[in-house]
Amino acid sequence: MPRDVWFVVPPDLVLLDFAGAAEAFRLAAQDGVPLQLRYAATGEGAASTSLGIGLTGFGALPPTLAADDIVIVCGARGNGEVLGTRGGRQIVAWLRDVVAPSGCLLACICAGALLAGRAGLLAGRRCTTHHSLVNLLREVAPDADVLDSRVFVEDDGLFTSAGITAGIDLALHLIASLASPRLSAEVARELVVYLRRAPDDPALSPWIEGRNHMDARVHAVQDQLIREPERNWTLDELARAGHMSVRTLTRRFREMAGASVHDYHARLRVALARQALAAGASVEAAAMQAGVGSARQLRRLWSAHAAGTPGEASARR
Repeated sequence: MPRDVWFVVPPDLVLLDFAGAAEAFRLAAQDGVPLQLRYAATGEGAASTSLGIGLTGFGALPPTLAADDIVIVCGARGNGEVLGTRGGRQIVAWLRDVVAPSGCLLACICAGALLAGRAGLLAGRRCTTHHSLVNLLREVAPDADVLDSRVFVEDDGLFTSAGITAGIDLALHLIASLASPRLSAEVARELVVYLRRAPDDPALSPWIEGRNHMDARVHAVQDQLIREPERNWTLDELARAGHMSVRTLTRRFREMAGASVHDYHARLRVALARQALAAGASVEAAAMQAGVGSARQLRRLWSAHAAGTPGEASARR
């Protein structure tokens, strides 16, 4: 059965808060992730927006939710006025009475965090919101640990993000968690966006690192490497995939991706091994899955391209 993803829109919806994240999830569902997108509003099937145009086709707030549902509360225009609107109060009550008891995953974009905070769902949790609303969120949710200068924050099934385009970052992060970093990178590529990670993360994910360019030939080579990072690719094979010579490949790849083909491929293999270790594989098995042959070779590759050791990564799972 598909997993329901509920997009909940308040009055005076900031359209990009909704459309950007929803489009990312639509692409993920199109690529085979078992998701069913659903849309709910409080205005009898319609929603007002920050652009002054109305949207229709929304359902009502569902009276019950499954534990594996995902609820995404979008943001509203203004400096917290949504809290005083009839629709805003209805969403607050629904979050408190339906979402909280369900135990489902909750994500709030921009001012959506204000609604969750007023409902008491942020108490004792790390969270964030748009920079202009951080102080208001601290007033609305005095027991929350409100962080500023964050793209998004994750706290045990609760996700909050800064405003506007940060909702896309959050959606891509969720897709990576629900499906895979590879699919998230493909969705980001389709959206032509540069996926960021939360400031809490130590580094950019190798699956999307070096994709902030518009060279279609280099993207084609990166796509090949991402689809089969465990394969021992030759430069000739990759050059053919990008429809260029080996010499042009090595030059253009470094210019566009900021790394050599060899180093880029090595980082993908380390990331693949890290995923295998997190899933419970031994260091030797992770090495085989990453296509590097042996635990000794994996340790050597890891030392050159990542912090710590494979053993330490295995111990943290």
